[in-house]
Amino acid sequence: MTAAPGDGRPMLEGIKVVDLTTVVFGPYCTQILCDYGAEVIKVEAPGGDVLRYSARPAQTLGMAPSFIALNRGKKSLVLDLKQEEDAEILRDLLREADVFVHNVRQEAIERLGFGYEAVKALKPDIIYTHCVGFGSTGPYAGLQAYDDVIQAATGTTTLLSRVDGDPRPRYLPSLIADKVAGLHAAYAVLAAVIHRLRTGEGQQVEVPMLESFTSFMMKEHLGGTTFDPPVGDAGYARQVDPNRQPFQTSDGWISIVPYTPQQFPLVVGLLGDPEFARQERFASVQGIAAAGPELYTKIAELVQKLSSEEAIAILRDNNIPCMPVVDLEHVIDDPHLRETDFFVRGEHPSEGALFQMRDPNRYSGWQPDDPAHAPRLGEHDDEFRKS
Repeated sequence: MTAAPGDGRPMLEGIKVVDLTTVVFGPYCTQILCDYGAEVIKVEAPGGDVLRYSARPAQTLGMAPSFIALNRGKKSLVLDLKQEEDAEILRDLLREADVFVHNVRQEAIERLGFGYEAVKALKPDIIYTHCVGFGSTGPYAGLQAYDDVIQAATGTTTLLSRVDGDPRPRYLPSLIADKVAGLHAAYAVLAAVIHRLRTGEGQQVEVPMLESFTSFMMKEHLGGTTFDPPVGDAGYARQVDPNRQPFQTSDGWISIVPYTPQQFPLVVGLLGDPEFARQERFASVQGIAAAGPELYTKIAELVQKLSSEEAIAILRDNNIPCMPVVDLEHVIDDPHLRETDFFVRGEHPSEGALFQMRDPNRYSGWQPDDPAHAPRLGEHDDEFRKS
């Protein structure tokens, strides 16, 4: 895809964002806005965002990999908002800002003098976005929230139990709730920007992590409890089927997804047992569904006789979705991601050579530059502090 004729400017150029967020939820939102060309001023307390010091290989203190990934292209300004001089610097920034994003709890932000009404008095049309753990009208309002507790509260920690029979609740090993909430915050800000373009009005936007992640997970897992009275259990049966797992080949593991019922016997035939696949019971969808566990078992048995490369070649020639299982260590070497320039090697002023990930979307009217570097703590203080 090549860029169409146009001014070539980033799509959010001219939008100024004051970012008073830490860790993952809020910074992911503002990183997306920054990728699209907004000027994002990351206001940090004197110690800096705690994510700067998360587990990491030894390099410059305060520049952990996750921090680099979530804060590229931003400007870092250190302010102690309990000091009037620094609070006035933030007020000056907000007078010129389009968007204010923070994840400070309500009582604390009010004490600091930066609640919605106070900020609205500085900039009447500002988009004031509050990233919270729980919606302000519910009994959990004001409680602290981190990824683990949100996974617990949304039933996510019970999903693996449904698959493998181990009754212990377990976390998915990803900051998935934080990241999903960050995506919700980004599109909420963009919707509010469009609203302001249409009406001239700013507004307060609340993005609660519990509600955001519940919405995300329950799209499929509300299941039979969608209806009143329920017609079945919660959980999407296809996703919690213990047989629906990667298959072992002679030299590795692959994912095979016979998505339509008719593809199940087809895969069995392709992998080497066409006689089994031609059984009369597989002539109907009902018959195939009833034999689901047996078909998964047969696929697992047959694919072990083939190498991953052999199995994938057969399946792709017949339009059956499949991919090799790739270890985390080797994702960066994926040939497709390499060919699409998804991982970009660049030079950071203090960290040296490193890889960053491009925005995954492509636009015919704009070609983004390579990702900018994440700021060192207080790197841009001089730009905002008056001499």
